[in-house]
Amino acid sequence: MNTQKKRKLKDRIIGDPTRVLTFANFISMLRALSAIPIIYTMAKPEWKWLTAILILLAVLSDALDGYFARRAYEVTHFGKWLDPLADFVVIISIVLYLVLSGQFPFWFFAFYLTRHTVIAGLSLYCINYEYMILQANWWGKWATGITALGVFLHIFNFSALPWLKMGSLYIAAILLSISAVQYLKQFYLSIRTHHANKTI
Repeated sequence: MNTQKKRKLKDRIIGDPTRVLTFANFISMLRALSAIPIIYTMAKPEWKWLTAILILLAVLSDALDGYFARRAYEVTHFGKWLDPLADFVVIISIVLYLVLSGQFPFWFFAFYLTRHTVIAGLSLYCINYEYMILQANWWGKWATGITALGVFLHIFNFSALPWLKMGSLYIAAILLSISAVQYLKQFYLSIRTHHANKTI
């Protein structure tokens, strides 16, 4: 009897999507904080090897937090919001540093910041009025990966593939635009469905 109660309690806790403190969310928070040591090492040319390691760890953590969340049945509402936020914090911090040091095109920084600000604002609006909880789509995941590649190539110049440096940013911009349209469609349909149900 006690064993059965403990098992049910464990299932309820692990399967609770409203939890905040989970191992997967901890990894996401560490990824967001990794922007600080990454930028610090970028300011020291002799530490570029360490910059590369930190960036690779941040990219790896993006895959690990989702893996652990699914494996431990800890997919939470907070985690769905925190995961893309952590990606945004790392990328926008590094890109801002590169823009200010004249190593990165300003147009991509402005586009990336505007796109994420609009999506985040609408996401919070929908959460506040209980319309929906936004989940990352695959267009956005691919866009984040290609953006990370573009940023990496602007930090470390590879003369063997000169076209890939800017090409990756153009591809990322296209993918980010497609994912933004998908998100806006989700927002619209969720809000319309919610109001339609209220009038029935």
